[in-house]
Amino acid sequence: MTEQSEWRFSDDRGQQSTAPRPPGRVLAYIQAGATLWDLGIRPVAIFGSDHDGPDPDTAKTGTLPLTDVEYVGAGSALGVERLLSAEPDLVVAVSYGGGHVYGLAPETAKPLEERVPVVVLDVSQARTFGEIGDRFAELARSLGATGRPDADQDLDAARERLRAVVATSADAPRVLALSPAGPDQAHVARPRMWPELRVLTELGVRLVEPAEGPGVNWSTLDRADTFALRPEVILTDIRAHAAPLEELRGSEGTPTPVVPWNPEPLYGPRDHARFLDLVADALEAARAS
Repeated sequence: MTEQSEWRFSDDRGQQSTAPRPPGRVLAYIQAGATLWDLGIRPVAIFGSDHDGPDPDTAKTGTLPLTDVEYVGAGSALGVERLLSAEPDLVVAVSYGGGHVYGLAPETAKPLEERVPVVVLDVSQARTFGEIGDRFAELARSLGATGRPDADQDLDAARERLRAVVATSADAPRVLALSPAGPDQAHVARPRMWPELRVLTELGVRLVEPAEGPGVNWSTLDRADTFALRPEVILTDIRAHAAPLEELRGSEGTPTPVVPWNPEPLYGPRDHARFLDLVADALEAARAS
């Protein structure tokens, strides 16, 4: 084994993983797996969190080819042996702070790490969207991915387009990000707590901030109070465990442009560019109405 062939990567817990060569069989949390795919790395398998069921939530998978990538399950179904059934030589997980492995119980994560290297990347609100994306890109490069200038160009173009759309409106449309909880209630996002929503704010999008109160990331409001915020564009959570927006809005709801939103965003340039373009489309539609 030479120094050049050895693979090393320090994760966001400060723990270094090593292998004789770059790992080729990656098992990843669904968000991490979809992001790595956009960056040029194909995982052999993915796993979900306690929010997920026996099938992968396609709201979270982006362009990941699910016919070729095994889904090993989620929640209580995830034992060590089940995870290792994909024969990974690397596990990529995420953390929302404190280094805790999201989606895996401690009694699963610890023995798993004793048998295969585990890299944990921090995707919490303590980081910017760009910082998180850079860490995923760094990991992808270490695994053999090469940069794709066209993808970066697409992202730059999407950012500039969104800036331009916002700049052409003297009174930018009010944008509300939420996760419907049924016909009578919604969890309204506090934009400053979500790295992807902070990107929109930085690009000039007028995101509605709910009033201070209980809830760090979300403010839970009834239907009337949600629509009293007068959204002109709605970003709605499309993950499988969220209720449909139409259930909340009902037949009396004011028609507004809607952007499908995954609060567990993918950090690859193409996926992020697609989201920004959808927001730009919705803002243009709101302005035209």
